[in-house]
Amino acid sequence: MNDKQLAAIHAAKHVQNDMLVGLGTGSTANFFIEELARRQTEENLKITTISSSNISMIKAQSLGLNVIGLQQVNAIDLYIDGADEITPDLNLLKGRGYDLVMEKLLAKAAKQFFVVADKSKLVDCIGTNFAIPIEVMPFAWQAIKKSLEVIGGIGDLRPNVAKDGLSISSYGSLIFDMTFDKSMTEGDLNERLNNIPGVIEHGLFYQLASAVFIAHDGNIEEKWR
Repeated sequence: MNDKQLAAIHAAKHVQNDMLVGLGTGSTANFFIEELARRQTEENLKITTISSSNISMIKAQSLGLNVIGLQQVNAIDLYIDGADEITPDLNLLKGRGYDLVMEKLLAKAAKQFFVVADKSKLVDCIGTNFAIPIEVMPFAWQAIKKSLEVIGGIGDLRPNVAKDGLSISSYGSLIFDMTFDKSMTEGDLNERLNNIPGVIEHGLFYQLASAVFIAHDGNIEEKWR
């Protein structure tokens, strides 16, 4: 069992009967979905789930989990997902995929948001290993880019995998990958990004995680806010 799987199984222990559970997206989240399905079958766990992406929804349904839409509820009990970077203050970088809007909606709607990861995701500050993804309205991308540059952003629109066009998010938006001066606090950067018209959402998850479960060499370290 690798560290990602260990962290995901540990997180799944916090799921209780009659919970509405948010499902993340990615390799670590897949282990969590598989463990939930196992508990449903072997332990008769009774849960309902909401997925952060179509691919997680398909996986969950294929394993027999009941998946509903976010439009049917105004809050969820627990959301469990991975992250690309995790700071000592439990701020996160997420959304290097294409589902950051739904991921942040679930994180905000959840009574508790648990992050599962291995030790490689720990960083001193957001932006250490990856640029920050920023999802924007397509028709206004040039004006938005100028606004991002005014607050110190450096970067450009994300190309698609084939490098012959632009990446499009799950909701039809364009995505900037931007770096910022590390001297800016994460709270300040979060506020500035939130205040730029045309920015739909961004990958800085500021003070949203309730706890982080880090697996390393077969052990789990819990960090709580």
